[in-house]
Amino acid sequence: MKLSTSSAELLAQLQSVSRVASTRSAVQALSGVQLAATSAGVELRATDMEMALRVPLTADVAREGTVVLPARLLLDVARSLPKGADRVELELRPEQQDVEVIAGSAKFHLRTLRAEDFPPLPEPGGDTVVDVPAPAFVATIEKVSKSASRDETRPILTGILVSASGAELRMVATDSYRLSVKETALEVPLEGGFEANVPARALDELRSIVGNTGAETIRIGVRSNQVVFEVGGAVLSSRLIDGQFPNYRQLIPEGYEHQLRISGEELGDVVKRISLMAQKNAPLRMAFAEGELTVSAQTPDVGEASEPLPVPFSGEPFEIGFNPEFLRDGLDSVGSDDLLLKLISPLRPGLIEGADESGFLYLIMPIRLNV
Repeated sequence: MKLSTSSAELLAQLQSVSRVASTRSAVQALSGVQLAATSAGVELRATDMEMALRVPLTADVAREGTVVLPARLLLDVARSLPKGADRVELELRPEQQDVEVIAGSAKFHLRTLRAEDFPPLPEPGGDTVVDVPAPAFVATIEKVSKSASRDETRPILTGILVSASGAELRMVATDSYRLSVKETALEVPLEGGFEANVPARALDELRSIVGNTGAETIRIGVRSNQVVFEVGGAVLSSRLIDGQFPNYRQLIPEGYEHQLRISGEELGDVVKRISLMAQKNAPLRMAFAEGELTVSAQTPDVGEASEPLPVPFSGEPFEIGFNPEFLRDGLDSVGSDDLLLKLISPLRPGLIEGADESGFLYLIMPIRLNV
């Protein structure tokens, strides 16, 4: 294998693909990036056996071949190349079992990893193949991804339930403490549809790829246990999560005692300020009284803060507590426009929705307050 490429593009593509390389596997090749140079072009590939990514690399191929190099080290080398070196050459030296990297006056020799240990990656396509508009798909991911669990002991909750059919795209995520649902209307109805529990990590990676490529369309292929995304020349694949995703509709209360229309920007600013004093798992307190909401927080040995905010509340005063980070996430997802805050009682979940039918809702469980 011998090729020449732009040092800037090599760095950009390595930054993308190296995030997928394994950091925990006992198989050394899985911590690497595979460079495959053929007459059809050059690809950079990485996988941790759960997720895999293939990205194209524009290069002049002098000799075809395939090698696997340590992902982290190769990325560090690409970052440190001399600033004036616009081109970089990579050549496999079979007898030395390394790849020579030359850029300007800098020369590196990187030992290769066992190429036979690197697994074949899934090909594009699937039993169901759907083309969806990339901006709508990514915007929907952004609304819900923070609510997916990071706790690997409950794998079902680490995914996002993605449903696409007709003119509607819907994504649902929950970590059992909060729930996000976003329904997005599509301008052009889809040909075909699917429903799958996709790891949130894979969808976050897809969002990054779309941002880097500026692609307008994502082709999604779904098989029984796998999903493959084709976007901007890159191919991202991921295993699907087995098991029954929670029936989220059962979690949403049928009615609420209080429904308040509030400026999302105003409430968000207050919550961010007061949250500075909600440390060491301290709750953010929201005390409702006639025409007013007082947001407060107190952490022993740190300090306390409070700030009133006029709201259209009427009825018996009450106080409810929320995890400050979860509350901020919900307010950020709704945005700066007016929102609807729906409440029942201090021990029942609260609901945040866009006031102008955004198709987004955020359910958040309260924290029991000590008087």
